[in-house]
Amino acid sequence: MSAMLAETRPDEATAVVEAPRRERKRIVIVGGGFAGLAAAHALRHSDAKIVLIDRRNHHIFQPLLYQVATAVLSPSEIAAPIRQLEATQRNVTVLLAEVTGIDIASHTIEASSLGVGVRKIGFDYLVVAAGMRPSYFGHDEFARYAPGLKNLNEAEAIRAKILSAFERAATTEDEGERARQMTFVLVGAGPTGVELAASLAQMVKVTLRGNFRRIDPAKASIILLDGAKRILPTFAESLSRKVARRLETLGVKVVTDVKVETIDDKGVIAGGSRIPSATVLWTAGVAASPILKMLGTKTDRAGRALVDPFLKVVDAPGVFVVGDAASVMQNEHPVPGVAQAAIQEGRYVGRLIAKELKGQQVKRPFRYFDKGSMAVVGKNYAVLERGWLRTSGFLTWLVWAFVHILSLPQRQNRLRVQRQWLWSYLTGQRSSRLIPESS
Repeated sequence: MSAMLAETRPDEATAVVEAPRRERKRIVIVGGGFAGLAAAHALRHSDAKIVLIDRRNHHIFQPLLYQVATAVLSPSEIAAPIRQLEATQRNVTVLLAEVTGIDIASHTIEASSLGVGVRKIGFDYLVVAAGMRPSYFGHDEFARYAPGLKNLNEAEAIRAKILSAFERAATTEDEGERARQMTFVLVGAGPTGVELAASLAQMVKVTLRGNFRRIDPAKASIILLDGAKRILPTFAESLSRKVARRLETLGVKVVTDVKVETIDDKGVIAGGSRIPSATVLWTAGVAASPILKMLGTKTDRAGRALVDPFLKVVDAPGVFVVGDAASVMQNEHPVPGVAQAAIQEGRYVGRLIAKELKGQQVKRPFRYFDKGSMAVVGKNYAVLERGWLRTSGFLTWLVWAFVHILSLPQRQNRLRVQRQWLWSYLTGQRSSRLIPESS
């Protein structure tokens, strides 16, 4: 590690490492999500030094974060340590750090590690796969009262917030406050909002049934808000209508074409009306990582870097942006910010760099192969859209479960999730209903 990185103490000036040795190129990958790991894996046979940097030590299977938030799964069941790459891929070094600066001209980045200080790392190739974060559309003050759902900390905070609300409802003597504690508002009716609302509805009607003497959790109010005219706007309208009916059957109140104006400690003001609620959850939008601003390149309205058809940053040789952080067009439409697109982009860039290292020229630009979009709406029901194919119901739900189990990062994750899902399916119970003391 010392041969690769120059280290400084926190109170000293930052030192610059020597330029990467020419005999072995150095590839720096920022981000250990779907795109970053796919890029690293595609470079497994290359004769290069790969440095994978992430501020977290684990990779998260984000499509199942909502199940951690609603106590179906525990965090360890959808996450895997990134450091295991060093055991399986000899040309990879994993660095737990946060990127604080990028200098395109000198081909260096700055990375800060807690308790160690700032390091400058030289690169021949840079792959930015930093992902996204919740966007509050200019109202960052909402974040204090309405957590997003992008990482394990947020999922656990939401779980604690939901479970604590029922505990407070069972304790208070004030009927108005009890109703407020048992009202849950979700802002944003895309796939995350729909899946979270449906899972929450299943929890209050089945999992918590009989757990309280003074309250009936099934009487909780779950409200799903969105400013669009319908839920799941990226899906076909026919599937959107089916999902709306399914949510209503589960007891979720769907309110569309309404703008959220205020979120505070009392609840939400939407469309001019106050909704008293102790638990407001933000599932509305995403914004790009601030790392992209360090590149100094053009971005779209969401802050994603505009890249060419080869996923390269224009006028920045050797610099690529992949995954949710990249804005790339295909057939006059942007490639969606979903896991399958991130994996394909990371794999493409990894293979492109591997070929360039061998002196080969890549002429074929990136092409996204759409495997379809899915959303699960509670037990036994999911929707799938792929081109002209649009399905819904129990069989689609089985396909969803099969695909997600196969996509989990480790074999033990697959076994644990399969076992937990089966137990939850048969009993309706959820094993991760813990409230940390700090909450």
